[in-house]
Amino acid sequence: MDLNYEILQYYVYKKIIKRKQMKVIYEDCTRLNMPVENYMIAKGYCTQVTALAALGEYFCLPYCEMGMLEVDRKLLRGVTFSFLRKHKFVPVSIDRKGVMLIAIARPLDFSAMSMISQVYIGPMDFVLVPSVQIDIFIDSIVAVQSTADALEDLQREKDKELVDSAMHAMPVNLIDRDDDVINNPAVRLVDSIIKEAVPFRASDIHIEPFEKAVKVRYRIDGDLQLRAEFPIESYPAICARLKILSGISIAERRLPQDGRISMTINGTDYDFRVSTLPTVYGEKFVIRVLDKTSFNFTRADLGFTAEENVVIDKILAHSYGIVLLTGPTGCGKSTTLYSFLKEINRPSVNVITVEDPVEYTMHGVNQVQVNTKATLTFASALRSILRQDPDIIMVGEIRDEDTAEIAVRAAITGHLVFSTLHTNDAPGAIVRLEDMKVTDYLVADALVGVIAQRLVKRLCPACKKRGKTNDAEMKILGIDEPVSIFRPQGCQYCNNTGYKGRIAVHEIMYMTDRIKSAVVAGRPVEELRTLAEEDGMVNLWNSCKKLVFKGITDIAELMGLFDD
Repeated sequence: MDLNYEILQYYVYKKIIKRKQMKVIYEDCTRLNMPVENYMIAKGYCTQVTALAALGEYFCLPYCEMGMLEVDRKLLRGVTFSFLRKHKFVPVSIDRKGVMLIAIARPLDFSAMSMISQVYIGPMDFVLVPSVQIDIFIDSIVAVQSTADALEDLQREKDKELVDSAMHAMPVNLIDRDDDVINNPAVRLVDSIIKEAVPFRASDIHIEPFEKAVKVRYRIDGDLQLRAEFPIESYPAICARLKILSGISIAERRLPQDGRISMTINGTDYDFRVSTLPTVYGEKFVIRVLDKTSFNFTRADLGFTAEENVVIDKILAHSYGIVLLTGPTGCGKSTTLYSFLKEINRPSVNVITVEDPVEYTMHGVNQVQVNTKATLTFASALRSILRQDPDIIMVGEIRDEDTAEIAVRAAITGHLVFSTLHTNDAPGAIVRLEDMKVTDYLVADALVGVIAQRLVKRLCPACKKRGKTNDAEMKILGIDEPVSIFRPQGCQYCNNTGYKGRIAVHEIMYMTDRIKSAVVAGRPVEELRTLAEEDGMVNLWNSCKKLVFKGITDIAELMGLFDD
């Protein structure tokens, strides 16, 4: 039996690929002697999750997410993490009958099966999980253990310092120790705190000094979660290590500073953007986690519905004009902008961006970073960009009148301009531009569309619970009869929060002739909003309400939509 051919037939049956693609894929897999699922993932025909779920059905093996499995950590003691990573399996649990449940990523890897049988002699059941999730699970265990060990060593070193100080009347100074840098507890603690943020899906790391202790918190799915605490006496060494890594001045403690750390963690390149702020008890560090390879999003991944994509297609089809994304800080505006640029970037157009700072580098895009010390502002950079024969321009943010005026004039002179504004909704962007002294007729002429965006938490798929709406919930949702909705519960998979990940909700206002006429006539924002809704705009509240009915999010997230 030709296994590659049989699996391809099944992929066609599951509508993962089309029949006309099957011959090309089969011939390439035969020529390269490559398993078909690996080839399809590498070529982008499907994701690892899609491929593995279909393989699970084909081989009659259950499939699930690694985080949904409650792993008995005792079973990990007899094997090394490098062994588990190499053979892509994790022992999960042993039931009362002595059957071991094992999570595997390669259903046809008989070599790995043989290695598993050397670890455990007895009956086994298998469950398929994506290999990347096995790697993340192992990384999280290693990082947590590394952080715990570093904290313990740091406390032990502090105790030793105090004893030495008491016996020899010597001042305690952790910075001037002549230890080996790699084995220094402060060095290992900083490295493990940064590396641990990746498997925990943290977007930011907060390291905050207080009177007697330093707290480390991770922002996960929009909320800060306490990760660790260590003695304030150890903080000077931690600060020094962070500043050395991020390339900022160790001597300067009175002024805020910015830096950047680049790391490769398990083959993936990450940038960590570091910001310091002097506080009463020392410098606070906030580190933004940036995955250089994370921009493989589709519009569906970003939360755009089929109806919204129709409007987005109309907006992106314009060869000139200005497109604005609005929303509070941290709502994913930059991510959406980057995805649009990636979609329309091609060899026949010249794309230039001006950002503060450049968060992700994109192939084929000329990216400029604002440098206020060198008087390179958004406005001055934009003036220079217009002399570089651009087709598409992205301005990280319109902050002042000069930038607004130049961006709008660039839009009406044949350039497609993308930028962001901080407004509560889409129609509010028009008022904000007018506040920046852009005249009504220029706004109407230049503006193509405005996309307001918010992020809401996704309910955990493993533990969300269905139930009927009560009277208060029906009033919020504007319905007269009870309906079934989902509510958060909390489990191991979601770290007992009830939520796993976030999704964007949008309000897309396409500038129709009626809206443009109303702008020129100076109509109030309430009237612009009414016209936009009559012309098809779905506001943020109703967009989020649809997600509540679909069981993607809950009423608490709907109610908190405008808390920002």
